[in-house]
Amino acid sequence: MLIGKLAEASGVSPRSLRYYEEQGLIRSDRTFGGWRDFDPSTVERVVMIQHLFAAGLSSLTIGELLPCLEASPEERTGVMERLLAEEVERLEAKRRDLDREIDTLQALRSDVALPDRTNH
Repeated sequence: MLIGKLAEASGVSPRSLRYYEEQGLIRSDRTFGGWRDFDPSTVERVVMIQHLFAAGLSSLTIGELLPCLEASPEERTGVMERLLAEEVERLEAKRRDLDREIDTLQALRSDVALPDRTNH
């Protein structure tokens, strides 16, 4: 499957697919003409990568996580659980920071009195 077909099937731009390949997240063979040729199963992998990016994971973490997701439960070594626990911790810290910022802004908003414009 050429990159254009993979892009169409997965809904991901060819530019992103080249980035995924550069990061080692997907692989391709080359045709005699030098075109990237992807296995059709790459569509599912690309969709999974998109979900992982949407969850806020970095390409480095995704690269570590993908082999775990593709392994059977008996073959897993606990890496996936550790990575997911770290990501949950990171996102919870981010949530706490955002909640603190929202609280600060709401406190400022309630403390700021609007000027009385009836005398102007």
